[in-house]
Amino acid sequence: MTPHRTTVQEHRPTGPTTRPRSTGPDTAAVATPERPAEPPASPPVERRGTVREADTMAVVSFLSGLVGLLAMNLVLGPIAIVLAGLALIRGTSRPGRARLGLALGVADLVVLACLVSADHTWSWSLG
Repeated sequence: MTPHRTTVQEHRPTGPTTRPRSTGPDTAAVATPERPAEPPASPPVERRGTVREADTMAVVSFLSGLVGLLAMNLVLGPIAIVLAGLALIRGTSRPGRARLGLALGVADLVVLACLVSADHTWSWSLG
């Protein structure tokens, strides 16, 4: 007589408290009458050129133009112009600040042009 081998499934209690084991795909997204199927969560998508970045560009443009009136006109003026343009293109919530940065950047270059024509040099100082 051959001995009878018992398996785990034969000793598992059956009743309302047990769940059948599934070896198939995950059933969490399967629709049931009690719970409709939910789409799987997708990873967050990063957008380039968000409004927050555009707001930061507008503020930096304004500050660059303002400081550029006193020092480093040749560097800070074009930076203010470019950042103001990018902020306006990307839809900043501070368009006034971006326009002011654009105007100050242009003013930086105008002041530099006036000083260069008056002193015939690219550097200037007060007094």
